[in-house]
Amino acid sequence: MGPTLARMLRRAADLIGDGRRVTAVSRFGSSDTEARLNDAGVETFKCDLLDRDAVARLPDAANVIFMAGQKFGTSGSPATTWAMNVIVPAIAAERYPHARLVAFSTGNVYGLTPIAGGGSRETDTLAPVGDYAQSCVGRERVLEHYSASGGTRIAMLRLNYAADLRYGVLTDIALAVWRGQPVSLTMGHVNVIWQRDANARAIECLPLASSPPFVVNITGPVILSVRELAERFGQIFGKPPGFVGHEAPDALIASTGKATEIFGEPETSVDSMIAWTADWIREGRPLLGKPTHFAARDGAF
Repeated sequence: MGPTLARMLRRAADLIGDGRRVTAVSRFGSSDTEARLNDAGVETFKCDLLDRDAVARLPDAANVIFMAGQKFGTSGSPATTWAMNVIVPAIAAERYPHARLVAFSTGNVYGLTPIAGGGSRETDTLAPVGDYAQSCVGRERVLEHYSASGGTRIAMLRLNYAADLRYGVLTDIALAVWRGQPVSLTMGHVNVIWQRDANARAIECLPLASSPPFVVNITGPVILSVRELAERFGQIFGKPPGFVGHEAPDALIASTGKATEIFGEPETSVDSMIAWTADWIREGRPLLGKPTHFAARDGAF
């Protein structure tokens, strides 16, 4: 999401035309990603975000969108996940105490909730399952601390799931149907939001950053049936889907009432996402090869 968000900001800044900088900070394991950002006019800085001295050398900024974290690989390296999800945001908050800081969190902090209830709400008690979700609650608590102690203005986005043609829940389901692999129903319902719409929400949250932090769920407004999504792809591909497991009465789902009241409905419809994803898979276009593991119910990633 980071590279696409940075390019979106750069295009917006160019339209404003006041010479503002857009910078992206990362380890940049991919030189191609960094080069494409530079070509788009985004300044880049290579940085180990666990290195306080390196972070201290980053340029000042009035607006910060914090997207760093670790999810996949948590089961094999929980200590690294806790460091990335708790220590790194603390370092960022210390470096930018006077900035407006939009921080990505996750709907995993809620745990599983009954489908009939319409999904978790921002006021619900958090019930994280597993190291990843627990460390994300740690991220939120650390940022709350800096907001309370120093007045840092923060907006926290509890996101699930952003979709892109190259990855995401829809791509996972479509790919399984296309390849004739069974689709897991153990997590029988999901929310999805187009990545562009999720990034737009992150940018729109900058003026909403506050102390105490502003918290909002960012996802699609419709709770979708995994079975029905697979059947839709099956109809498009002409390949009846196979299934494994059974739907449970609960899932990792969120209510978007607050976001819809503030921002309105996301621009991209589920029907469009399904159609685009199906075309992408059928044409054999590039994929990131990063499954979402959306079916996991035990918090192990």
